[in-house]
Amino acid sequence: MASELCCMPSSYFLTKKLTTSIPPIPRLRRTPSTTPSLSIRCSATTQGTNLTADRRTSANFQPSSWSYDFVQSLNNEHLVEEYKEKVKELEEEVRRMINNENVALLNKLELVDEIQRFGLAHRFGDDIRRAVDKIYNFNVRPDQECLHAAALRFRLLRQHGYHVSPDIFKSFKDENGNFKESFGKDVKGLLSLYEASHLAFEGEDLLDEAKEFTRMHLKNLDANHILAEQVNHALELPLHHRMLKLEARWSIEAYSKRFDANQALLELAKLDFNMVQSTLQRELKDMSRWWKALELASKLSFTRDRLMESFFWALGMVCEPQLGNLRKGLTKVIALITVIDDVYDAYGTPEELELFTSSVERWDVNAVQILPDYMKLCFLALYNTVNEMVYETLKAKGENVLPYLTKAWSDLCKAFLKEAKWSKSKYSPTFEEYLENAWISASGVVLLVHAYFLSFENITQETLECLENHHNLLRWPSIIFRLSNDLATSTAEIQRGETANSISCSMRDNNVSEECARKYLQAMIEDSWKKMNMEMVDGDSPFPKQNVDTAINLARIAQCTYQYGDGHGTPDTRSKNRVLSLIINPID
Repeated sequence: MASELCCMPSSYFLTKKLTTSIPPIPRLRRTPSTTPSLSIRCSATTQGTNLTADRRTSANFQPSSWSYDFVQSLNNEHLVEEYKEKVKELEEEVRRMINNENVALLNKLELVDEIQRFGLAHRFGDDIRRAVDKIYNFNVRPDQECLHAAALRFRLLRQHGYHVSPDIFKSFKDENGNFKESFGKDVKGLLSLYEASHLAFEGEDLLDEAKEFTRMHLKNLDANHILAEQVNHALELPLHHRMLKLEARWSIEAYSKRFDANQALLELAKLDFNMVQSTLQRELKDMSRWWKALELASKLSFTRDRLMESFFWALGMVCEPQLGNLRKGLTKVIALITVIDDVYDAYGTPEELELFTSSVERWDVNAVQILPDYMKLCFLALYNTVNEMVYETLKAKGENVLPYLTKAWSDLCKAFLKEAKWSKSKYSPTFEEYLENAWISASGVVLLVHAYFLSFENITQETLECLENHHNLLRWPSIIFRLSNDLATSTAEIQRGETANSISCSMRDNNVSEECARKYLQAMIEDSWKKMNMEMVDGDSPFPKQNVDTAINLARIAQCTYQYGDGHGTPDTRSKNRVLSLIINPID
């Protein structure tokens, strides 16, 4: 049975079970019977909110590593006029490079790739689109293109939503249909093909073969090779799966070691990174003041105080400097999800959780009267924050989006409640039963629904219907989110005797080892990425590109956060260093 599970394609489960077992969400009215009320202040005391005063379970979460005073002291001053003028000069110089018609195709490809890796795409959006469009229409003979150029061209075109066939790589195969062994020594070509293979769609076996071929040869690379650092970085996690802002810092620092580095591009990348960091610090200070005023962390001692980690997660979803309001809105949502998750997971009694779930579903401020004091704080914090977002959207777009946001929160709380009941009763769900609930409880749907309404994009009836029915753009990143989380936290959960996580459910259902179950979940993650890659090039997608990018970035930040453990719940030194590198410490 174990061998059957390890060999079973995860796409079978994703397409045959999960997508058919979840019924459509009931239609919602566009206009609720009541309009969002003004913020309600909570007069509840802190009685019952301290673990020592109440006999309840405690998860013993570590305190925040980032104090309010520390955050407010941040002062990265890279927005002074002298930097702005220098950046303007460098930006024009790089723009001339992009638009230079006399540049060879490979050089143009590498320039566009470097600009994107360095996080500079927000400065050259129109220029990059024109350049990529010309690259797409450029007539290239397969026998005149090296492996590196072909793979880089394929990856950039897919990233920008162009339909391009992997058949271009057939010219690099021998008469037996295998990749030519002579390419095993072309490290640059192998590396580019490896990165390109991660933009595969379902059924593109050629790209699966390319991934295995390149991985095998790259793993055997001499450690002293000039590209060894880049190879190890790619094998750790491919570019397509990486958090964009972290990749920008790593790429800038790696590029600065090259003897042939384009100095104008490098200097612009460093200055832009530091200027954006100044913007992020201002946003973080705003969020820190909001969080302190909310008083959830100070009054609810059983919860995780993760304001910094919430902001980091929001940065992973939206890294463009001009989208600060969206980033701050997502930070608020993530911080609230973290606290409410702890209410369900670590503190609330079954009766209290039923009351809280009902209150969120009704979205009635009068419901707080029946809640215990600690839940009054949670509910009013959620109620006021969401209503404020609804009010701002109503002003900006003339749409009352309250039904969609409250439905998303209600679904999340119901999923939390089901998992709490499983835990209390020691119930062991099947894998299918678990994942049907768990991809909702991961909270990705709530985040992406909020992201849609907080963005600059116009609201359409078609997208509203897609949100109601949990479009695949919400589904696949949420599955990656959930499975990445479980892969990082399940071992500790299994040791505590918890029965509801994807690893234990898979082990139990199929009578397999933990190692085999992990391989199966990794395959499911890969299949989910392939399905999500299709959304990037779907010309009929109802969602604007900004929302597609945000959904893909949700999967990226989830894999980043849970790559080596629970970087959100129990951040370690690696997690703290990531915060330092992106938000605290500028590039010298």
